[in-house]
Amino acid sequence: MQRLYEFLRRHPTGVDTFWAVLLVGFGFLWLSEASMGRGPRAVGVLIILALGATIALRRRAPEKMLVLAILCGLAQMATNLKPNPTDFAMLVIVYTVAVTSSRPASRFALAMAFGAAPLATLRWPHSQQGWWEDVVSAVFVSIPFVLAWVLGDSIRTRRAYYAQLEERAARLEKEREAQSKVAVAAERARIARELHDVVAHNVSVMVVQADGAAYVLDSSPEQTRQALETISGTGRQALAEMRRLLGVLRTGEPGEENEYVPQPDVEQIDELVEQVRGAGLPVDFKVVGSPRQLPSGVELTAYRIVQEALTNTRKHGGPDVGASVRLTYFDDGLGLLVEDDGRGAQREMYQDGGADGSGHGLIGMRERVGMVGGTLDAGPRPGGGFRISALLPLKPVR
Repeated sequence: MQRLYEFLRRHPTGVDTFWAVLLVGFGFLWLSEASMGRGPRAVGVLIILALGATIALRRRAPEKMLVLAILCGLAQMATNLKPNPTDFAMLVIVYTVAVTSSRPASRFALAMAFGAAPLATLRWPHSQQGWWEDVVSAVFVSIPFVLAWVLGDSIRTRRAYYAQLEERAARLEKEREAQSKVAVAAERARIARELHDVVAHNVSVMVVQADGAAYVLDSSPEQTRQALETISGTGRQALAEMRRLLGVLRTGEPGEENEYVPQPDVEQIDELVEQVRGAGLPVDFKVVGSPRQLPSGVELTAYRIVQEALTNTRKHGGPDVGASVRLTYFDDGLGLLVEDDGRGAQREMYQDGGADGSGHGLIGMRERVGMVGGTLDAGPRPGGGFRISALLPLKPVR
């Protein structure tokens, strides 16, 4: 039965043709029993065949078939061909136009539904009845036509509603896919910023310590040992943070341990400063205000800004550079101020975003600060050096 149903749905014209042939057969039976002359009978055959064509082609050209049905009705009245079984085609075409055609054509079919029965009553009145009985009969005959139009219009409305639901579902699915792509891109950008900060800082420290160890290898074994320990500790820290970041991409794999190192916070800035001091960069670190618990996004942003600023000081500040870090707790925000007195040759390039591997340093800082709703100011200091100032609000931006 399912296959038969699918076959009938794929061949609607064939189904309509079957019913048209059946209706024409009933019309010919009625015509064979009707008493009329040869000429009117021949005209009746043409009208019956035309009404059968109206049924067969109703879904291919509903508006044209409506016009054909009206012409057949007018021809019936002109030739005095009384109502017969094939007039059922007019009822069907009214329904079809109400379902499939435009709104003007549907209204025209409704007008036909209201006018067909009264015109037939005027053309073929019942002589035994009074005029009021003819009116009642016309109204009674008009009811099936009006009901056919109402049924067709309601089905049309329901189909339009379902089509709108499907279109909305498809649009929401596309929007969901677009949002997923945006979320993936944002996550990739976040991981890229994290990796940049981790690699740029820790590898820079390791390179500086390795150069120092090589310089004092023969003359000061103790300093060489300390430099190697710093390199080892920095490398382990970098690996731990990279494992935490890359572990996000491997969550849920069989046999993987989902244990990640906690994200850096404000309390670890002191350790970061000590690490930088051990790498040979003098840093003056001060905390102003009463330390308190901060949102995790603010703490991570503050740590990364200080890390990036000190890394760039070491890379671009030139010889004998010194830096200072100020961490200020306000009532409604956290202030960061990182300054240095360097006069490196590449500082102008870094400010323009060219000496730092496509300018990811300052760009990454601005993106981080923007994500927590803060402000960032970066630029050269009067008299030499570089300053990075940031204000991070403690309440998330809505």
